Parts: sequence; C-alpha cells; structure tokens
Amino acid sequence: MAGTQPHRIKSISEFHQFRALPKPEHPLISVINFENIKKLRDDEPKSITLDFYSISLKRNINAKMKYGQQQYDFDEGIMFFISPGQVFSIEGGRELKHSGWCLLIHPDFLWNTALAQKVKQYEYFSYAVHEALFLSDKEETTLINILQNIEQEYRSNIDKFSQDVIIAQLDLLLTYAERFYQRQFITRKITNHQILDRLETLLNDYFNSDDLIKQGLPTVAYVSDTLNISPGYLSGLLKTLTGKSTQQHIHDSLIAKAKEKLSTTGLSVSEIAYELGFEHPQSFSKLFKTKTKVSPLEFRQSFK
Repeated sequence: MAGTQPHRIKSISEFHQFRALPKPEHPLISVINFENIKKLRDDEPKSITLDFYSISLKRNINAKMKYGQQQYDFDEGIMFFISPGQVFSIEGGRELKHSGWCLLIHPDFLWNTALAQKVKQYEYFSYAVHEALFLSDKEETTLINILQNIEQEYRSNIDKFSQDVIIAQLDLLLTYAERFYQRQFITRKITNHQILDRLETLLNDYFNSDDLIKQGLPTVAYVSDTLNISPGYLSGLLKTLTGKSTQQHIHDSLIAKAKEKLSTTGLSVSEIAYELGFEHPQSFSKLFKTKTKVSPLEFRQSFK
C-alpha cells in the first residue's frame, strides 16, 4: 500500500520547509539547532527517508527514535548517523523538548573530494550499527565546536575556499566520531563484558545443541545478529577486550568442543567432524592442527 511507503525528503531546502525552519543558507549543507524545531507535524509520517546525510547530536529529547530496528532515547549526549536512503521514525508527544545540533550534508557537496569515498567507509553510517555513540561532556563540547565552525563558515560570504574549509571541518568531525566510538569499546566496560558473556553463552549453547549438525558452524553474521550488534562493532569490541576477532572466538569454541569429544568419547575423527558441522573431515583436521599444532589423533593419543 502507498501509505506504508516512507516519506521521502529529497533536498535540504525541503527538510527545512518540512520542519518549519527558515530557508537554508546553502542548498547542500545546513547546521540546525534542535531548539528551533519546536514540535512534530500534525501529519508526522510513520517513517522518513532522506536523500542526504544527517549527523545528529541530541540530548534530553522527549521522544524516541527508531532506526535500523533499534530504538533510542536521549537521556544523555548521544550521536547518530543516517545515510541517504535509510529509513527512520520519531515517536513522541507533538510538542518537542530537546537540545543539540544536526548537520545535513548533500552527497553533491562531497563530490570530487576524498571525503566522498571515505565517508562510505565509516561503520557508523550503517543500519548495522546497533550501538549509538554516547558522549562525555568534553567530547560533546569538542563536536559542537566543530559544528559551530561549519555553521559560521557557510553563513559567511561563500568564496573559493569555503568548501575546502567545511570539508576539512567535516573530516575532523568524522575522525573524532571514529575515535569516540573506539573509546566507547573501552569505557563501556560493564556493557561490553556483558556482551562477551552473552557471546560465550550463545556459542556454548550452539555447540551443545543440534544446530551444528543441522546448520553447520555459526557465522559471524549469525552471531552478531543474534546479539543485536553489527559485525564490525562486535569484532572491534572483542579485539579491544580479548585481542581476538569474532571468527577466532567461534573457532576457539569449536576447538574446545572438539577436544572434549576427542578426550571423552570413542567417536572417530570423521564422526566428530560431522557432529561439529563439517562436511569434510579433512577441513576439520586442518583447522584443528592450525589451532593446536597437533592433529586430532595426536591430541587423542596424548590422553592414553
């Protein structure tokens, strides 16, 4: 049905009109103070999609936002990133109380710059990132200063240096965001260790169930999806906490289960390989030797 289609906003000028804001100073870039958006529309769409990038830094909003199947609230400084074509929705009372800033950048503004390609490589411009970026007061101040520098530049008289200055500031903003994401892996230790615990429980349950025989080895995509975390975020978090990737954690659980079967059962190596989800016993033996430096049979012999 047509009614289920997201409301598409094609230009920054159209966004300003949609949110009852004055016309933008520049057609391809805009910095918006959220305090100037006082309320949602009477006909607020169920979902919205933009034809441009949106970088938002919000605090204390009396509404919830759904993005990539994840819901966010904004009790503390939080940053999130939306790429062209992604769908999001806002739910809450019609009167809005919120603070923060929003930077809108049309892809045409980045055309013919190094940032045009670089921006696509940032993991946080992805539905897959289920973790928003939580900011300390100091980090928030750093990013707001950059946003205000961009605003000041595009409100000045546009000259041949304007785009280069704004692109440099935008590059700096994205680099800081990447740094703060990496910091988040370290500082949100309780949450991160809970994720590690959940990962270990997930893998243990998987390797102790019939899923191995039915579905084979769990993939990184399956693990991250079950934990509701993007593959890149999970891998970065695990590398910080344990020095190992998600794939290495999967293989570690596999080898632990293989060692258990080799030392406590009379099953042949081929039978163990099939029970562990391998179609070919040779593949299992090769992985086992790579990880342990001995073959499955040599490992079994060491218990006799």
